Amino acid sequence: MESTEKDILRGGKFLVKETNCEDIFTPEDFSEEQLMMKEAVTEFVDREIWPNKPRFEAKDYALTESCMRKAGEMGFLSISVPTEYGGMGMGFVDTMLVCDYISGATGSFSTAFGAHTGIGTLPITLYGTEEQKQKYIPKLATGEWFGSYCLTEPSAGSDANSGKTKAVLSADGKSYSITGQKMWISNAGFCSLMIVFARIEDDKNITGFIIEYDKNNPNGITMGEEEHKLGIRASSTRQVFFNDTVVPVENMLSTRGNGFKIAMNALNVGRIKLAAACLDAQRRVITESVKYANERIQFNTPIASFGAIRQKIAEMATNCWVGEAASYRAAKNIEDRIILRQQNGKDTHQEAELKGVEEYAIECSILKVAVSEYTQKCTDEGIQIFGGMGFSEETPIESAWRDARIARIYEGTNEINRMLSIGMLIKKAMKGHVDLLGPATAVANELTGIPSFDTPDFSELFSEEKSIIANLKKLFLMVAGAALQKYGEKIEEEQQLMLAASDILIQVYIAESAILRAEKIAKKDGEDKAKEQIAMAKLNLFHAIDVIETAGKHSIISFSTGDEQRMMLMGLKRYIKYVNMPNIIELRNIIASKVIKENKYCF
Repeated sequence: MESTEKDILRGGKFLVKETNCEDIFTPEDFSEEQLMMKEAVTEFVDREIWPNKPRFEAKDYALTESCMRKAGEMGFLSISVPTEYGGMGMGFVDTMLVCDYISGATGSFSTAFGAHTGIGTLPITLYGTEEQKQKYIPKLATGEWFGSYCLTEPSAGSDANSGKTKAVLSADGKSYSITGQKMWISNAGFCSLMIVFARIEDDKNITGFIIEYDKNNPNGITMGEEEHKLGIRASSTRQVFFNDTVVPVENMLSTRGNGFKIAMNALNVGRIKLAAACLDAQRRVITESVKYANERIQFNTPIASFGAIRQKIAEMATNCWVGEAASYRAAKNIEDRIILRQQNGKDTHQEAELKGVEEYAIECSILKVAVSEYTQKCTDEGIQIFGGMGFSEETPIESAWRDARIARIYEGTNEINRMLSIGMLIKKAMKGHVDLLGPATAVANELTGIPSFDTPDFSELFSEEKSIIANLKKLFLMVAGAALQKYGEKIEEEQQLMLAASDILIQVYIAESAILRAEKIAKKDGEDKAKEQIAMAKLNLFHAIDVIETAGKHSIISFSTGDEQRMMLMGLKRYIKYVNMPNIIELRNIIASKVIKENKYCF
């Protein structure tokens, strides 16, 4: 049956609508073809990348380039490239799947892959002219050429539109001369093509250009030495200097002044892909940690049997599993939206993809923040399980920890993405795409009404958890609605409030995704076979409530006083209330027992 616009929940609407488990996509829904692709990618990584981790950590940039060429030969660089430009033309979920499983062994290769297939190729696929696409995309799809993306400058980081690189039109009007400095450019050391952003005259917004790079004919381009970094050590990262670099006018990307929009939309895709790129890193760390915990004997017992270690393993597995649930839920929403726009005949492939991803920009930011932070926690606990050995370069954990740190910085810092998620939600509400005012008013009325003292029937699986999630959504609307009423458009200046609101938003989306994934598995396989997944969904929700209670309380006492404050604090208590509090230690033991028995991340 074809999807209709009504069937597909629009971006941000998860907050005001209930979602059924049948309506979300989960990793358990992978097709045979997708499972074969997962196997092929995993086999490639286990053969070419994982055994060579010490070489990546020794800054073997040539190895990164060589592995990228092999990935190109295998077709892994062309998954999302349309068939007419030499790609596989596969869907958004396939793209996420490949990005996920190719990225887990080392951040060095993951960064090279992500920069090339994402921000190095996508801007041309999505914004290029037909001539530009025919000329460049086939070379990028096969790995004959590698792409890089030159946006950041010494004075333009999070404020990407403030770049000072200049583009000056020649007297004959046939070319632009580009002069300026870019920094933190991934793949700079082996790229043949750069997406470069520069300002023409005193334009308000920057403009994108496609610049070819040939070491033998540098055209005014020089590069700094390789940066020495905390992690992603074999990812080529250099400063790039342009000194009167000549670019034909036909190499302008999209239209004059559209560079900021290109940059932002490329980053939306980059954010959800970054979440995917952090998943297999967690799986591998969990597997290595569990293997070590099963082998390491202390006090005549494997340390995996100790409660302190079991707690870590359960929490690591839970964070990874809920991150998967939310990432693939959003990926399928995006894919369905792209297909719908194409079916309606309104959009070309590139327009459909652009608008499909843009629709879920809120979810992309949520995922980028949540999954990058799960990965940091996972690698940190991995070191702790390994103890002194975890601090040694002899084990793969210390490099995983160092590599994880960059994920909270690039594709927009987590602070920027937290504020973006709230800012974009407010904009969607103002455009009428998400009705926040109606539900927020209903919540305000509910708070002044008399609460029901009936004991609800929570006999069905997840009936209480779903009720709590519905209440957590009300809690968000209560806090955000009251803050918006007080500050209006100036709410964006209240960054600490925006950060707290985003913590609530993130936890709601992840918790709901996890409950729906576990419910879907339980309905298909039976509750007994899904007991670990049910435990992970419940454990995650318990933690989510802790985060939400703190964020909600901090917000309420910061912008309200008197009766309004008392009313909202009562509402907070009401909306986070459990009837049947879960036994957290029991849940952790259910999860840990399964992972320890399987001796790997096994979900």
